[in-house]
Amino acid sequence: MKHPIPQSVRCRCRYLSIVMLASICLLSLASHPALAQDQNLIIDLDPPGQRDFVLDRAELITPEDEARIKALADPLLTDTAAPLVVVTINSMAEHGGMGLRIETFARLLFDQWQIGPAKIGDTTWNKGILLLVSRSDRKARIELGAGWGREKDQLCQQIMDEQIIPRFREGKFSEGIVAGAEALEKMARGLKLPTPPKPAWYYPVMLGVIGLAIFTIVSLARKGSNGWAWIFWGVVFAVIGTILYHALTNSGRGSGGFSGGSFGGGGFSGGGGASGSW
Repeated sequence: MKHPIPQSVRCRCRYLSIVMLASICLLSLASHPALAQDQNLIIDLDPPGQRDFVLDRAELITPEDEARIKALADPLLTDTAAPLVVVTINSMAEHGGMGLRIETFARLLFDQWQIGPAKIGDTTWNKGILLLVSRSDRKARIELGAGWGREKDQLCQQIMDEQIIPRFREGKFSEGIVAGAEALEKMARGLKLPTPPKPAWYYPVMLGVIGLAIFTIVSLARKGSNGWAWIFWGVVFAVIGTILYHALTNSGRGSGGFSGGSFGGGGFSGGGGASGSW
């Protein structure tokens, strides 16, 4: 004969089960990299000077290109109160970010440095821009202040895919960073973005097409070919032109008078931006 389990014992077992389940969930959440911000993680990285704009810890940027970045970032900050900050590191782990996603690391760093003013007078602003490159992790991130919302995410991804990552894949880190900074400066001013760089095969192929066109025209003229021959070759070159066009287009994928600095203004990220890897 089975004896019924007392109600008090059942309640106690149920309580212990709930406690154990809650403990497991808390441990799981605490160990998840995406929630590192909730653990008050401090990135071991100090900002550059208030109007230096560049922190090149991975030594990826040439002195000339660093000067170019500063030359465009300084008037941008003065004209629009939107600091453009470029940071390169060897790895996220080197600065206390072991296991973090590049998005989490960039957001933590943005908030820790308080990039850009959160307000200008009574106007909510918060339009800082961070370009972060982690060399060993082979990751890059554009992180935007919350004032941008998510409306610039597509443009940021375009900049990442067309200006930065293609150059990184060729080992041209300084060139890619400058191109990204120049495009971000135009984005911040509401200007048209630069066109993507031509791939290495573009010019040899175009020379070949031009040479073939000249040879064909001369040959047809000498032979006195009829209209159908001209139409045929016209269609051929139209098809070649269409193919080249699609190959190129798919190959990549203010306040005025602001006198403050880039950091400590209370700025924080809203999660907008774009990431890339090479």
